[in-house]
Amino acid sequence: MKKLLSIFALIMVLAVSTTQVYAQDEQSTEQSAGFHQQIKQKFIDGGPTFMWPILICLILGLAISIERIITLNMATTNTKKLLANIEDALARGGIEAAKDVTKNTRGPVASIFTQGLMRSSEGIEMVEKSIVAYGGVEMARLERGLIWVSLFISLGPMLGFFGTVIGMVNAFDAIEAAGDISPQVVAGGMKTALITTVGGLIVGMILQTLYNYLVSKIDSLVNAMEDASISLVDILVKHKLSK
Repeated sequence: MKKLLSIFALIMVLAVSTTQVYAQDEQSTEQSAGFHQQIKQKFIDGGPTFMWPILICLILGLAISIERIITLNMATTNTKKLLANIEDALARGGIEAAKDVTKNTRGPVASIFTQGLMRSSEGIEMVEKSIVAYGGVEMARLERGLIWVSLFISLGPMLGFFGTVIGMVNAFDAIEAAGDISPQVVAGGMKTALITTVGGLIVGMILQTLYNYLVSKIDSLVNAMEDASISLVDILVKHKLSK
């Protein structure tokens, strides 16, 4: 949680700093405006009522996604090396030595192994049950926060479409007030209305890409946990038979 808040605070600081830079460059002409200035102008044209919520969805989604990416990469473990170390420890010092290896190794695979080794005195069946039960706990930890990323993926485009509908209503109100379907009135209202949709779709595409990466990373970690758990049970069976 502290890591997530730190990332969110960093993104907010960068956003505020960028806004201040935009404010200083406000006097520049459109011809000499850079990419950032154009983005700022589109943001203003879309209207703060809907563009700010869309931007907040992007910032929160990025903060959670970055925190998850860091956490999942730190949770990645070299399972082959870990299993080899456990087997060596079992041969040298038994279960207690193997538990020391898993406790000193970071990641969900090592945590699951620790739980399984703690129940080794109760038989292989209890080891398997312990691994399965604690594996579900570790999987839930890996998936923590994804529901919020999924929410922002849906909410960003929805806010964009909602802003477009409101913009269209305002455009028709302007046409009604003018009493004439002027191309200038229609084009201005349509442009303002569609900018919110573009913003919402951009948010959705960015967060969807990060979400798919996170899901793929979690799937690979879960597969590694399942394969390594089977190998651990085989090692324990081999160790007990050799004894």
